[in-house]
Amino acid sequence: MTTTTVDLFASALHFHPDGDVRAVARQMTSSGSGAWQIAVFHVETDADVHADHWEMHPAAEEAVCCLTGGARLHFRPDRPGGAEDMVRLQAGSAVVVPRGRWHRLELDAPSDLMSITRRDGTRLEKRTETH
Repeated sequence: MTTTTVDLFASALHFHPDGDVRAVARQMTSSGSGAWQIAVFHVETDADVHADHWEMHPAAEEAVCCLTGGARLHFRPDRPGGAEDMVRLQAGSAVVVPRGRWHRLELDAPSDLMSITRRDGTRLEKRTETH
């Protein structure tokens, strides 16, 4: 086996159920592999974190980790007319997003973020003011 380094800002790591770990292209949607994806992103603006979209992972919880900078993680209301819940992430902090919970990010500053989840079935939905 050849050991090589992986640039986590250019690739993701997929941890497969059989124990294999592979460097792959980052994906926002499912690969259908059942693998857990660890991805690191350097983000400068809200557009870099698709702040105008809700995201949901039905196959697993997601750990959203703030390595540097700062961000706000918003949760879509459970019922129409309800208020969004918000968690502030500072450098060195993380939050676990429950399986199936719609969420989105906004930045407080340019940041390095890490996401760990199974992307199987991941959905994105354009944010509207009625949510």
